[in-house]
Amino acid sequence: MSIRTVTQSLLSFELKWAEKPQGVVYILGATNKNKLQSEVASIIDSHAHDFQVSKLLDSDKRVVHFVGRSGPVWILKNIEVPKGQHQGVLDESAYGWFRDQAGSVLTNSKNLGVENLQVYFSQAKTDEIVRAVVIGFELASYHFFSLFTGKKLAASKIYLQSDLIKLSTKMISEAQTEAVCVQLARHLVNLPPNEIDPHTIEELIFNDLKFPNTKVTVWDEDKLAEENMNLILAVGAGSKSPPRMVHLKYRPKKANSKKPIAFVGKGITFDTGGLDIKPSAGMRLMKKDMGGAAAVLALAYWVAQSGYPRACDFYLALAENSIDSHSMRPSDLYKSRAGYIVEIDNTDAEGRLVLADVMDVAAKQKGKDEPEILIDIATLTGAIKVALGADVAGLFSNDDQLASQIVAAGQQASDPVWRMPLIQKYFATLNSNFADFRNSGEGFGGAITAALFLEKFCAGKKWAHLDVYSWTDKSTGALASAGGSGQPVQMMIQWLKNIS
Repeated sequence: MSIRTVTQSLLSFELKWAEKPQGVVYILGATNKNKLQSEVASIIDSHAHDFQVSKLLDSDKRVVHFVGRSGPVWILKNIEVPKGQHQGVLDESAYGWFRDQAGSVLTNSKNLGVENLQVYFSQAKTDEIVRAVVIGFELASYHFFSLFTGKKLAASKIYLQSDLIKLSTKMISEAQTEAVCVQLARHLVNLPPNEIDPHTIEELIFNDLKFPNTKVTVWDEDKLAEENMNLILAVGAGSKSPPRMVHLKYRPKKANSKKPIAFVGKGITFDTGGLDIKPSAGMRLMKKDMGGAAAVLALAYWVAQSGYPRACDFYLALAENSIDSHSMRPSDLYKSRAGYIVEIDNTDAEGRLVLADVMDVAAKQKGKDEPEILIDIATLTGAIKVALGADVAGLFSNDDQLASQIVAAGQQASDPVWRMPLIQKYFATLNSNFADFRNSGEGFGGAITAALFLEKFCAGKKWAHLDVYSWTDKSTGALASAGGSGQPVQMMIQWLKNIS
């Protein structure tokens, strides 16, 4: 199994005019209404058939599309949208709108048989719009089955020109790197469970991916036992592929003086539910239960490839929750690495168990390696999807400033998140007569109690927990196919940029 092709651009970008463009895309950056109308009218006059002109001029749509005298034309307008509710934190950003519209343009152009596009940025005053368009094109070019089967697709050619911004290959390359990281997370989630397990993830990290300035360490089942990581061992006990903890330690050559940031990703490569087995319908998408680890690995790739200036640590908590005579049972007791005795109430509440032991490793690093911030990412509960739907991640945090930063980054990246409460008295539902606490409880608020369980293992560090879905059930915007969505990679990249 190789994923090298996923980390390569599927498009060809050239910073020049196309000699014979088959399709033309105008990105209009001006927000002045009169100037915008004048520019739209000029474009329509240059391209439209006579019978199209009046109807096109009357359109007040933000996207104008028509097939004119020389082929298809798209006009994307940078119209300022009034801020919505909730102080605008769930509003679509200009970046997100242009990203998704560019993705839709690429999909439509392929359906029309267009193999090259001329993209012209008019009055775009910042490179954010350029970045959005490039990322949107790249995301829309992803096709799992073609990559999985090794089928070679003809690369679409994208020609870029601008009247204000000086385009550069560096600008385009940086945007492509971001897009490739999202593709990596998507592809890992899409891979079938007979291809992906703790061992094969370890192999692809060493064989298929390059992480400059990064030391990779793997703890196998013997090392996990030596470190008293009995929770992750219990989860993986029923699988023929033993659990692993992978640590990617990134230390740039010219690191700033800030303390490291530690990320921990839930990597359940397939979740049967264990002896508390899921119904068949609930098991259909459980290859995506490693979406948190996929996102953390994608972040590690972006940090290493981009030369991020701050030290970071990335931990993958990898296991398969399977069933055999060695599987953990309800009422089993296990001592965690942190010293807590945990009673297994439900074997399907396994994600918090693997995260707990690995979070303890991450939080308790010493000296220069001690993290300032600990963030875990996990496809943890169905309850969060019930509350927020598939597109909005749930955020739990013990630090208001950290939470506000992440919410803001989610809005900027149009990878939205909503902060949820850590209602401490709900922890009482995890009380046990036989242990310090149980891994799940009865009643409502399942996403909250899961977060409260994890909070016990952050060792008092500034901590945030992202409960994500990591999947889209249909094509939408720049995500031109159903499957892994790459949530919350773009949000976390934006957050890292903001706080570097």
